Amino acid sequence: MATLRDIRNRISAITKTQKITRAMKLVAAARFARAQQAIVAARPYAEKLQQVLASVAAGVESDAHPLLAPRATVKVVDLVVFTSDRGLCGAYNANINKHAEALRRERAPELEEIRVLPVGRKVGEYFRRRRVALEEGWTQLGTIRPEHATRIAGALMERYLSGESDEVVLVYSEFESVLSQRPRHETLLPLAPQSGDGDGATTTYEVEPDAASLLRLLVPRALEFAIFRALLENQAGEHGARMTAMENATNNTEELIRTFTIDLNKARQASITAELIEIVSGAEAL
Repeated sequence: MATLRDIRNRISAITKTQKITRAMKLVAAARFARAQQAIVAARPYAEKLQQVLASVAAGVESDAHPLLAPRATVKVVDLVVFTSDRGLCGAYNANINKHAEALRRERAPELEEIRVLPVGRKVGEYFRRRRVALEEGWTQLGTIRPEHATRIAGALMERYLSGESDEVVLVYSEFESVLSQRPRHETLLPLAPQSGDGDGATTTYEVEPDAASLLRLLVPRALEFAIFRALLENQAGEHGARMTAMENATNNTEELIRTFTIDLNKARQASITAELIEIVSGAEAL
């Protein structure tokens, strides 16, 4: 049976843990507010960029830009998986990694090779434990900036144009709310612009000097912003998940402290009762 000192030590340790989880929740909440604002502001721009790109691409041949033309045969696929660098965010990273693993197993039979490119440290940890070879990725990005997306998009475009890959697929978590982050995947290359309209209609633009020249500028920007949006979605989801996880952990420590406080009071009462019995027994013996 635990002594009074053991129970007090456990209560003290849990209280210290509670201070840490409460502080981490406050930090995550502050970061989440900024991340949520960033992704909410980025989504309309991404949708409009897709609409403009779809309109311009509709007026040219599919081979007008090498990043728009699909390969006749897809043999090698780059799977770019986005997770966080740190844990303590519940099942957030596990859900993304499981989604990526399911997609990898689904596509593997029809391909010669499917390569995993990690964006975030938790991807590498997950797939290395399963002895899956990884390509060089990107970790420790910290606060998301446009230059991160430019660097990643540049590397992916280079691999695609050089023939190292025939298709590039992004796997990331789409932010919905603090309590909901939905793992999803989308094909990045070859780029297939979507109008974003329910009926598939696109706005017609007059382009000078010609659509092909504009595509040479738009396509790399669209790819960079697709990466940037995935990074922002992932960042907002990570902070939301961590805030929820730390809140749950704090609530659990409060429950544990109440439980051990009751045990401490019972143990103290039992000790007092035993001492009284000894005093009474000694008095009767005299």
